[in-house]
Amino acid sequence: MKYQLEYSQIVRRKLKFLKLYLSEQYGEDFAKSAVKRITDRARDLQENPDIGVDLSAKYEIDTDFRELFVNHNHLFYYKDKDTIIVAEMFGEKEDFMYKLFGISGRTQESIDYWGE
Repeated sequence: MKYQLEYSQIVRRKLKFLKLYLSEQYGEDFAKSAVKRITDRARDLQENPDIGVDLSAKYEIDTDFRELFVNHNHLFYYKDKDTIIVAEMFGEKEDFMYKLFGISGRTQESIDYWGE
């Protein structure tokens, strides 16, 4: 079965911003290539939607989200009938677990040390 693929408005904006940022930093060809790698890998989900990590199993939380790491970015998606919905995207340095689920991976010792 081949699934349809949809990107949320948030992900579309983030991809657009990423392309703009990378164009300014490294040139338009690099930016196009980087974004293409992300979208090409996301298209792989149409044929094999289970290639991403099941977050409910990995973190023992109740969620339908799966995570696909590609080109320094975490894509979060879920299946809805015959459609794969890429709902969110975070850079590799972002605390995505806190932003998505309110779960902090930081220890109190780290928070105290850095004063955050």
